[in-house]
Amino acid sequence: MLRFGLRRSALVLPFVVTSALTGCTSSDEATLPDVGATTPRITPVATPEGVANLVLRNGKIATLVEAMPEVSALAAREGRIVALGSDAEIATWIGEGTEVIDLAGTLAIPGLIEGHGHFMGLGDAKLILDLTTADTWQDIIDMVGVAADNAEPGAWISGRGWHQEKWSVTPDVLVDGIPVHDELSAVSPDNPVILTHASGHATFANAMALELAGIDASTPNPPGGEIVHDDAGEPTGHLRETSQRLVRAVKAEADAMRTDSEVEARLREQVRLANEELLRKGITSFQDAGAGLATVDLYKRLADEGQLPVRLYVMLGGGYEQLEGRLDEYRMIGYGGDRLTVRSIKQVIDGALGSHGAWLLQPYADMPSSSGLATNPPERIERVARLAIEHGFQVNTHAIGDRGNREVLNIYERTFADHPSETDLRWRIEHAQHIDPDDIPRFGQMGVIASMQGIHACSDGPWIMMRLGEGRARSGAYVWQDLRAAGAIVTNGTDVPVEDVDPLESYHCTVTRQVADGSAFFADQAMTREEALRSYTLSNAYAAFEEDLKGTLEVGKLADITVLSRDILTIPADEILTTQVDYTIIGGVVEYERQP
Repeated sequence: MLRFGLRRSALVLPFVVTSALTGCTSSDEATLPDVGATTPRITPVATPEGVANLVLRNGKIATLVEAMPEVSALAAREGRIVALGSDAEIATWIGEGTEVIDLAGTLAIPGLIEGHGHFMGLGDAKLILDLTTADTWQDIIDMVGVAADNAEPGAWISGRGWHQEKWSVTPDVLVDGIPVHDELSAVSPDNPVILTHASGHATFANAMALELAGIDASTPNPPGGEIVHDDAGEPTGHLRETSQRLVRAVKAEADAMRTDSEVEARLREQVRLANEELLRKGITSFQDAGAGLATVDLYKRLADEGQLPVRLYVMLGGGYEQLEGRLDEYRMIGYGGDRLTVRSIKQVIDGALGSHGAWLLQPYADMPSSSGLATNPPERIERVARLAIEHGFQVNTHAIGDRGNREVLNIYERTFADHPSETDLRWRIEHAQHIDPDDIPRFGQMGVIASMQGIHACSDGPWIMMRLGEGRARSGAYVWQDLRAAGAIVTNGTDVPVEDVDPLESYHCTVTRQVADGSAFFADQAMTREEALRSYTLSNAYAAFEEDLKGTLEVGKLADITVLSRDILTIPADEILTTQVDYTIIGGVVEYERQP
């Protein structure tokens, strides 16, 4: 049961509480430098009058606070945690109107935070063809054929989620490891088709879409992109990186024919579907990796209407031209009762490894003619970085290849050196998947956060060595423990809709590194259970400057809590994936409750 519309207003004035945790900080000294050094927005000082809105009792509540790591009960009032302790101690908070949940021994943890995903992309993925279910190229052809049979002539057919390395059967005709469009075009002669790779860094188009976009044998590659051609020089339909924009621009023209109300209705449906999915999966906060100004305007309207149950930390997308002169206007922290924060900028320097778009220092092992693509010139990113630091914005740059990571670290290093008075920047590299060993120590030295996604290691593990070779894969691929040992913060997430947003799948991969065949992908880089949980809670909160509000269960913090059916800190690893989300609680309100 999804319990929308039951949210109580968030507390906006200080209140007083008593608790055994008074005076504790949210510091994780082993991994998080200076966490807790900022002044909490609410300081507990004495006992309040009244009763709690919500009480959890008879459970294992993992606080992630060293002074009191586990309690059996918790009380929340007006959106905040007011007390933690034994069942008997918390019973004093129960009164008329208190919602009491008997956990029956199950595990409650700080609300899970998705550290890097695409919020509107998650909602959009629910409205188009889901290609993640395709086991073969023929499955995709069949799905498109059915969609074309039910579509009006000329209507666009969209899908996302295909990945050639995950197909059980290899198509007969391949160019650069990807099929050609002939069979796809045969089942969709009257409809343009655009199918996005799981990574989002490549697109497959049918003949009609290529024609509408004006792509033929003579079309030049755009900067940072590649139109793949066959031996005869004809486009295959495979568009890497920025070349996708040629087809997307034509589709955007068709979409522009919709009325404003139709556009708004679809966007709101995307938001609704995204929120429902996140609540089912136990996500209480979501770090949205790249949203335009218009999307932020939508989020703000929804926050005003009380329609953002999941809290959003938004990274603005766009280049210098779009952002210059607008940053101060769009900067907001804790808007709408801590539902919406905008204080960071997303940039992209390269593509994805699966599409041979990640920018490498040396050529691909399985494509020696290519070292990947710089999708955005470093000088453009540096210009945005300098704009950001002058306006107090965090910079979070997508970099997957080792060359991409090095270039971003160089940009950050130069920018930091020119602004020595700025000391708490917490700039991030999003993904940081493949790093040259010489660059690993730089993350800790510079305070750059490695914003990684655990599930990618297990999803990509079976084919990474084909792309990089064993030596590069071992020394630099998903090196979580090497980064931690260098003093870097390593966060967690899923990059949804690239992967399912399920945090339990990503958590399982983070502690096992287990790939599809049951083997472990360099198991020495796996995290412990508690390290993995912190990567999904406190580390993600720190990466968003929110450790005073989230990431641990402490008095004065937001009452954002995820309740699980199993104890993922102790059960056998192979049982983690059988765990279910029982409750998703945001601001002390049960937004989702699993029904038996």
